[in-house]
Amino acid sequence: MRCFLCLSVAMSVAADWPRFRGPNGSGVAEAAPVSWTASENRLWTADLPGKGNGSPIVVKGKLFVQCAGADGSNRTLVCLDAAIGKQLWAKSQNGGTARTHKKNSLASSTPACDGERVYACFWDGRSISLVAYSLTGDELWSQLLGRFASQHGAGMSPIVHAGKVFLNFDQDGSAAMLAFDAKTGDKAWSQPRKAFRTSYSTPIVRSLPDGGSEIVALSTAGLTAYDPASGKVNWDHTFDWGRSPLRSVASPVIAGDVIVCLTGDGGGDRFCAGIKPGSKPTVAWETKSTKIAPYVPCPVAHGKHLYWITDQGMLECIDPLTGKSVWRESAFSSSVSASPILLGETLLLIDERGKALACKAQPSGFEKVASSEAGEAVFATPAAADGKLYLRTSSAIICIGKK
Repeated sequence: MRCFLCLSVAMSVAADWPRFRGPNGSGVAEAAPVSWTASENRLWTADLPGKGNGSPIVVKGKLFVQCAGADGSNRTLVCLDAAIGKQLWAKSQNGGTARTHKKNSLASSTPACDGERVYACFWDGRSISLVAYSLTGDELWSQLLGRFASQHGAGMSPIVHAGKVFLNFDQDGSAAMLAFDAKTGDKAWSQPRKAFRTSYSTPIVRSLPDGGSEIVALSTAGLTAYDPASGKVNWDHTFDWGRSPLRSVASPVIAGDVIVCLTGDGGGDRFCAGIKPGSKPTVAWETKSTKIAPYVPCPVAHGKHLYWITDQGMLECIDPLTGKSVWRESAFSSSVSASPILLGETLLLIDERGKALACKAQPSGFEKVASSEAGEAVFATPAAADGKLYLRTSSAIICIGKK
């Protein structure tokens, strides 16, 4: 392990990054360094015991990330001390090799944590299992969800909310929204969804005016809201594709009064929409023929605007109420898989080569703040917690923070 001691800061729940793309999948943190060099701001680097494209999460001063062995024989959930990078524990499940897309991996899921337990979705090459661990590494329960079929491999990530773990279990030929009791692992409910093409987007939670909430899931089947307690469908919107249905890889994002949905495929087709949620959801806007839109990276909302980067490296500021472009800038000359995150008022973007760009999140136009390099390939979305930035590269976790 490559590890350099740094001063720790007091931890707070509010500063945690507990699921894919942080609090409610927003990709937003209050603050963290947006640039670094080999000698400045790099607090520690910790080698990982395997490969994977899943993102790290950080809860109560612990970092959790998933890996697959080089020979594909195991899947591992690793826990690091987020302050110094020391490995605290690692728990493995059996696995095997399997076909994946060239940009996917055998460990592309991101765990989720509620402060009491951490939940990991494992694909052994044939079947999917959902496993819960204590924060000290004790296995608490396991649910075998069954066979998984997709030409591109697995990559779904769980979320935890209101005492339940939710998973958008979508694959070729079968699709369902699943809910499990977070403490016991007992199945709480299951709602079938129409199956088209395997989708990978992670659900989000939408707050309701009466103080309640609903789970919102996006897939080829459309955008659907579920009651967390019962699984009842509160509302559903089916897309009018006008052609072959497209996959959802990027997760939905709440931007003011709309939920922004992105879908596409490897051939370059894209479909974008802004949906106004409610008992009878309506379409605020949709674009069926654009090529300038993300497929894998998720957007991030800030103020009255939305920012996204395409898989080809084009950064764009969007009016989420109309879908119209405010400005556009070529950020990278190579491919992008990691989603942008917002640190204070600054967007941080990173391409597959590990080249990072920080710019101001402002509708007035593109303004570069800094550029940095991770030194290795990056496919995973970064995490930010307790004033620090955590990058997952092809072999390690890098912690960026003020010394």
